[in-house]
Amino acid sequence: MIGMIIDMDGVIYRGNEPVDGARELIEFLKERRIPFIFLTNNSTKTPMMYREKLLSMGINVPEDLIITSGLATRLYMKKHLKPGKILIIGGKGLHEEMKHLRWGTVNINEARKGAWRKVEHVVVGLDPKLTYEKLKYATLAIRNGATFIGTNPDTTYPAEEGLYPGAGSIIATLKASTDVEPLIIGKPNEPAYEVARTKLTGAEELWMIGDRLDTDIAFAKRFGMKAIMVLTGVSSLKDVKETGIKPDLVVPSVRELLEHLKTILEESR
Repeated sequence: MIGMIIDMDGVIYRGNEPVDGARELIEFLKERRIPFIFLTNNSTKTPMMYREKLLSMGINVPEDLIITSGLATRLYMKKHLKPGKILIIGGKGLHEEMKHLRWGTVNINEARKGAWRKVEHVVVGLDPKLTYEKLKYATLAIRNGATFIGTNPDTTYPAEEGLYPGAGSIIATLKASTDVEPLIIGKPNEPAYEVARTKLTGAEELWMIGDRLDTDIAFAKRFGMKAIMVLTGVSSLKDVKETGIKPDLVVPSVRELLEHLKTILEESR
């Protein structure tokens, strides 16, 4: 049985605009009972927030089929790290996930009063409200011995106007200011795969559908999945030629992927 791991930004939508064929693909998977999950490196929203975003585009999926790098980060920390105060650089989704740990957080006002010295974990994702002060206290906490965790390595993310700075850009800044190598949770790394695999335990063959060579396609190659790249997001055919990372299939969008999938299923009858 095929199981599908589907990225969202640049695959299902760009910003708040759905990609042509996205709703039809998901409806087809549901009708044919092909198991699938959404796996996004974006940590700015919770799975419930992403469910609501998808609903606004006519795509109806349950919350438990949506995995964010923020959720994967929380699950990893709960399993592998000792509880301790957390300093967060990230959006609302990441803040919500860290609250679920119940370890306690240190905000900027508390950091100004010296509470950064009590921080044991610095967790960094995409933060649309990033300030120098946040970077300053994160740097101080990491240099003081706090664990440095990044939700994902994406240096950019696709939106309506083009490519915006991603979490990886913020993480790179802190890496430069601390000389500390961060632990990265999201694609193409193992913590993200562990969470995804538990959702698709019955699938014999996994397909990864994504738009980024360095995360989605590298993720597929690393863990033995079929790598399918769409051209509606970050990476291009030129990038495929230049990087040496080779997808198993490249399609213009999920619209063409749907037609490819229909053909495969028809031939297998």
